[in-house]
Amino acid sequence: MRTSGRRANTSAEAGQPADGAVPVAPADGGVPPADSTASPEEGTASPEEGAAFSAALSEDGAALSENGKRLPEVGAAAPAPGAAHARDSDFVQSLDRGLAVIRAFGPDRERLSLSEVARATGLTRAAARRFLLTLVRLGYVRSDGREFSLRPRVLELGYAYLSGLALPEVAQPHLEELSAKLHESSSISVLDGQQIVYVARVATKRIMTVAISVGTRFPAHAASMGRVLLAGLSEAELDKYLAEATFEAFTEQTVTDPGQLREIIGEVGRQGYSIVDQELEEGLRAIAAPIKDSSGAVTAAVNVSAHAKRHSREAMLTQLLPALLETARQIEIDLKSQGLG
Repeated sequence: MRTSGRRANTSAEAGQPADGAVPVAPADGGVPPADSTASPEEGTASPEEGAAFSAALSEDGAALSENGKRLPEVGAAAPAPGAAHARDSDFVQSLDRGLAVIRAFGPDRERLSLSEVARATGLTRAAARRFLLTLVRLGYVRSDGREFSLRPRVLELGYAYLSGLALPEVAQPHLEELSAKLHESSSISVLDGQQIVYVARVATKRIMTVAISVGTRFPAHAASMGRVLLAGLSEAELDKYLAEATFEAFTEQTVTDPGQLREIIGEVGRQGYSIVDQELEEGLRAIAAPIKDSSGAVTAAVNVSAHAKRHSREAMLTQLLPALLETARQIEIDLKSQGLG
């Protein structure tokens, strides 16, 4: 997918810093050398941030000792990300924990203290501190000495995936046409584990409580597109999902019973669309349809969402569904014509 004004920074390979960049922290999770300096180049810490880095290092140094003894190291964090993989010799637990620190940030969590990151990841303060300060050195996180926040360089981590995904580029014009026709927001998502991930979206000007953009994730069980994507799984895959997933209730209408969800997903597969009525958020209705490849497998889902006051459930079916199904069909045709479907 082409993205205007963005380019992946490939100057540093794994474990090899770019010219002028600070060295990567030791593999054992230790703090980078205190006398290292950061380059002013894009993606590395500025001199001001270097000072903030030192301040955070000094301020949090007391957290490393308690009654004169050193707190538990990274391996003692409990419960820590990746704990289930601890005995897998091919699983790099430090990488898992570093990514967990990045994922701790998000909507309404743009700025976090050390304690908040430790709490969100299940790491000790000492471990969270080392990962955070390493990410500061690498240019993925900034610090003002008290709180941490992500820097634009983290976009590189997702750009490689999006740039190699043809679906958003092919589908975007169709979403724009659909949204303009219906005057409602339209999106496309794919299934990633127990969640859906938005890969394309056209939003209306209307204000909604749910803030959605490319990269946004929602639990599949409570989303219209999620149920469409779940309906495309094999019976064994669906069994595994229903046995392992956590079904959070977002509203009083959210279906959380695995047996009931199985029945709903089965009906979605038979009828070819899914409608979710205020299960993800009060006042929000959404209807979704599958996007299939040439073999008939469901590869993505497209939806239209609207406020419940503007469209009743019946209106969603009679006024929005026909246009939605036609959009899904046109996307499939375009993908196949380019050898992508």
